[in-house]
Amino acid sequence: MKTLLRRLLLLSATLLLPATPALAAAPATATATAQAPSDTYYEIFVRSWYDTNGDGIGDLNGVTAKLDYLKSLGVDGIWLMPINPSPSYHGYDITDYEAINPQYGTMADFERLVREAHQRGIKVVLDLVINHTSDQSPWFKAAQDPHNPYHGWYSWATPATDLKQISATGGPLWHAAGGGQAASRPHYLGVFTAQMPDLNYDNPAVRAEMIKVGRFWLDKGVDGFRLDAAQHVYDDRETDGDNPVALKKNLAWWREFHQGIDASNPHAWVVGEVARHNPDNLVPWMASLDAVFNFPLATRLIDSAQQERDRDLGATLQRMSDAYRKAANGRFDDAPFLSNHDQERVMSQLDGNPEHMRTAAAMLLTLPGHPFVYYGEELGMRGEKPDPHLREPMRWYRAGKGAGETTWEGWSAGDGSAVSVQTEQADPHSLLNWYRMLIQWRRDVPALRDGALRDWRDANLQVAAWELHDAHGDVLVLHNLSGQPQTVTLPAPRFRSLLKHSLPGTRIAGDRLLLPAYGSAILQ
Repeated sequence: MKTLLRRLLLLSATLLLPATPALAAAPATATATAQAPSDTYYEIFVRSWYDTNGDGIGDLNGVTAKLDYLKSLGVDGIWLMPINPSPSYHGYDITDYEAINPQYGTMADFERLVREAHQRGIKVVLDLVINHTSDQSPWFKAAQDPHNPYHGWYSWATPATDLKQISATGGPLWHAAGGGQAASRPHYLGVFTAQMPDLNYDNPAVRAEMIKVGRFWLDKGVDGFRLDAAQHVYDDRETDGDNPVALKKNLAWWREFHQGIDASNPHAWVVGEVARHNPDNLVPWMASLDAVFNFPLATRLIDSAQQERDRDLGATLQRMSDAYRKAANGRFDDAPFLSNHDQERVMSQLDGNPEHMRTAAAMLLTLPGHPFVYYGEELGMRGEKPDPHLREPMRWYRAGKGAGETTWEGWSAGDGSAVSVQTEQADPHSLLNWYRMLIQWRRDVPALRDGALRDWRDANLQVAAWELHDAHGDVLVLHNLSGQPQTVTLPAPRFRSLLKHSLPGTRIAGDRLLLPAYGSAILQ
């Protein structure tokens, strides 16, 4: 079977179809370095992933059932969107931090998932939503009584409070609680919505409780946390975005949290959602967290792919990495991504262009750090606002239905049968196999994971390029962003060995690299 597969792949490599570029190699057959890490994470919305009990809603057993799919993709970790009890479909308003949403299964199901994931070398990172609770939380219900200790777990308006203040997310900051006339009711602070009252982190009891929550899940075997709305613990008002006091208090809390959970697992990894679009605004966070999601870079990568023009990526990356490394006292661990559950899916941002999707993925997966892939991104799933359309069911089957397919939400984007695991598994030219190839590159070339990044460019603005240096030496990463072959002059006498290439026709001739349309190469 393996021999037949290799022959089919070799044959397909000779059939160059402009709309679906051929892969240079079959990633699934590259097993010699299978134990090397890829440091790639995969974001899963459990509700949309895989349903094992036939109720139309994905569940934890469904995640376990598809761990081998994730292993075949090459990921080393999964980020589970909230799995705690919640009154909402998305789960970002929690009622019990130490329990499992019964729609998703039981604690025993979760513990089994962690065991099975670890057996495959896959880490489990949980979404930790502790900026706010649900308004249905027992804590918040008790807090309605001014004499109850939980009252101080939330922030309440005083007679001097301006109840018309706008929150950092653009909506009302203060919300009326209880019954009676709104003007006479007590008002509480909620950055996002009235259903999500913010916790008061000036209260030591709140800080102690949330460290306890983190330790609870670490003791269950999880490997770390994605920190939801990390900046909004103290960044509450629309005027707080550049408030040094709010920033200082945010950073102090997250340092305290990190130190607190280290008592359970000193290797626990925490990555923060800090949705700032100026790279300079991310620098201070590097000393408090292990990584933050690189929102500015996501925009730059997608723009470069769409415009087929290098938007100064190498220089931007070097400035970012140098600043982040300095802020983190030499430790640099980036978390690049293309899109997540709050944003239009990448393929939609790229207007459905498959070549642009491939170059965006190639750039993402040749960057150091821990790149994140949103579920279905590797298939080319599309999705535009409103939010439920960004979180639609994973497409497993060509026919759009089958065992395990979730049905809690329909599909809005109009993707056909070609956008499915079943179809793309069998096609060596598919986007799914493109992702597998690129993730395998990360296993094969350590500098792609750990290298120190330096700018590199010639005069060709249609080629994005950067150097990566690690203990094994230097590699040069190049991406042809355009639909035309490009010739790149290489610096003498460096980079004369072609380590990896995505498309046939990539070759070095003397001091020049010939790079096919939308092709990528790694040189040593």
